[in-house]
Amino acid sequence: FVVDQQKEHIAIREAQATGVKVVAIIDTNCDPDSIAFPIPGNDDSIRSVKFIISKVSEAIIEGHEGQIPDNHKYNSWNSK
Repeated sequence: FVVDQQKEHIAIREAQATGVKVVAIIDTNCDPDSIAFPIPGNDDSIRSVKFIISKVSEAIIEGHEGQIPDNHKYNSWNSK
């Protein structure tokens, strides 16, 4: 998830090189063609960024509701 496409151009390039799809807030000064999932918005406004991030996080949480976590995966890398 990228907030400012121009400032995070290196991260976007690395994600594309490894096949990771990029979600980004894009402003009028951005190129939407290089972003897999563009979200139109004002990336210079704190209020706008907070609003968009809150809605995206709510959607992620809602999408995960009802799923049973795989505790074995968690324990395998976290246990000592």
